[in-house]
Amino acid sequence: MGHIVSMLDFAKRLHDQHRHFSITILLIKPLFDPSYNLYVESLAASDTQFRYIHLPPPPPPSEHQVLTSLDKFFYDFLESYKSQVRDAIVHHVLSSSPSTARLAGLVVDCICTTMIDVADEFAAPTYIFFTSSAAFLGLMLHLPIRHALIGTEFTISDPDSLTHFPSYANPVPTSVIPSAIFNKQGGYSTSLNHARRFRNTKGIIVNTFEEFESCAMKSLLVSPESPPVYAVGPLLDLSGDARSGSDRDKILKWLDEQPPSSVVFLCFGSLGCFDPPQLEEIAAALEKSGHRFLWSIRRSPPKGEFGLPTDCGGDYDGLLPEGFLKRTKNRGMVCGWAPQTAVLGHAAVGGFVSHCGWNSILESLWFGVPMVTWPMYAEQQINAFEMVVELDLAVELRLDYKCEFGGIGDKVELVAAEEIERAVRRVMDGENLVRERVREMRDKSRKAVMEGGSSFDSLRRLVEDMLGNH
Repeated sequence: MGHIVSMLDFAKRLHDQHRHFSITILLIKPLFDPSYNLYVESLAASDTQFRYIHLPPPPPPSEHQVLTSLDKFFYDFLESYKSQVRDAIVHHVLSSSPSTARLAGLVVDCICTTMIDVADEFAAPTYIFFTSSAAFLGLMLHLPIRHALIGTEFTISDPDSLTHFPSYANPVPTSVIPSAIFNKQGGYSTSLNHARRFRNTKGIIVNTFEEFESCAMKSLLVSPESPPVYAVGPLLDLSGDARSGSDRDKILKWLDEQPPSSVVFLCFGSLGCFDPPQLEEIAAALEKSGHRFLWSIRRSPPKGEFGLPTDCGGDYDGLLPEGFLKRTKNRGMVCGWAPQTAVLGHAAVGGFVSHCGWNSILESLWFGVPMVTWPMYAEQQINAFEMVVELDLAVELRLDYKCEFGGIGDKVELVAAEEIERAVRRVMDGENLVRERVREMRDKSRKAVMEGGSSFDSLRRLVEDMLGNH
């Protein structure tokens, strides 16, 4: 969901810069996310400026395939879609275009690098759409260099060991490097393959802005291994159209009744969830902190069963301590799905406890709401490291917390209520210097996408490059 939402905002801005572009979006139905299906299927009916082509749904994967290496599974899965993407370009893109028109380029998601082969068949340039940070892009581009010297995946023998990457000013602890890069069953080789393909493209489009990641962007611009990099963000779903929820009005009405900057918002993304023991620790921390709170809770799949988190539907029995909701009813609200951008943009919200997904980070900066870092999976740990250590733009709860995908995996460490309470108090402290730094970055993020801003100019250069391909 996060990838398609930011890519659609990019498509809209690209079209605004040059209205003669004809943009077609090829969508592969996801394997796991029904809300995504509802969202993308509604696009064609409501948005007429682009064409949306829905490719046939895939067969369901085996549990073993996904849990062995999710990254390798997706690589193989997308590889199998090459012929369908090729046919869609022939029959839906080129056939409906004027005879003088040609492909200005294919913009492919950063996990869809196998589609570069399809672009090559049409002699069209490929641009990677990178949905995470410029710093993490630099780490990926460094993988082939490291592999040429060492020849093996990373190892976790010493989680406190440090690695130097050109896109980070500080050495990076092994404990925050994404787990896929340690995976010997295909995760590392897949990451390496993606990185090698990145280097052979016409350019990489990154959802960030120069003022935010100045060190990382400078390293990429001087790197001989990197193609041109276009920082065009923040790309956000500010309208909140990606998901709808029955509690939206109820949540916003409750926020309207709270004082300015008084509410801490806890939300961990569509895949973020905790088992009851951890939920009890969070509840105890919120109760002891004395702060107002809005807490989005997802129900984890049954222990030992493969599945994704689900909405609680208002039923929190067995999840929260007895009497918690009654004791905190005058200063707290618990919900399932939450309209994140609407919440972060509300004047009552003063802090955000987050899983550190890249979209959530950009949204928190856009609205000037300081974060507490509680990363869970994918590249979220290194995002948290960047926000706390590199940029001093977030309050640290954990940098290296990890949960297993699908409800099956090793037991995760319990984060104690005292630790959570301490982080909540810090982020809600009006005198915390992080708060002021985040507000300054809010202003910079908005200037970046305005005419004359760094991201606006970067997008203009990208348009000129695409037009120069004719």
